[in-house]
Amino acid sequence: MNDVPAPTDAITAHYAKGGADLARRILAALAASGKDVDALQPGDLAPVDEFHVRGRAATLDLARAAGIVPGMRVLDVGCGLGGPTRCLAREFGCEVVGIDLTAAYCDAATTLAARVGLADRVTYREADALALPFGAESFDVVWTQHASMNIADKPRLAGEMHRVLRAGGTLALFDVLAGP
Repeated sequence: MNDVPAPTDAITAHYAKGGADLARRILAALAASGKDVDALQPGDLAPVDEFHVRGRAATLDLARAAGIVPGMRVLDVGCGLGGPTRCLAREFGCEVVGIDLTAAYCDAATTLAARVGLADRVTYREADALALPFGAESFDVVWTQHASMNIADKPRLAGEMHRVLRAGGTLALFDVLAGP
């Protein structure tokens, strides 16, 4: 019998360490830092919002390079706590769906989006990037920041992202890459 966890199981276990009370703990930490958790502003979430190199600046640069404009439908693959999704919805006026392997992250992202008034423009769903639960050509932009580096099966990931991207759409990728 093989006791080695599947790659997605190992990644989920790693990122799920915060547990189901992640949203509560984030809100408690924000309150302890003096933030009014009943009237949060997007900037209040900066300490937990973007887990990638260059943070918000990288998100804004990537969004401009991808040509994101109001009315676009964007899929964020590996959304984590949803910082980029909230940024895209707020700054660029698009609709964003974020997926993550970790239910606790999706729950926390949903809570945080509601707290900053963006629940009508962003949604989060627990899902595997290698089996995206969306129909073909569902999105104008497929977006990923520092998530694909955790996915070993790059050809399958690329195939799934291509499948859900509309003809003429944009793949926006910001990640750590190495090799030929």
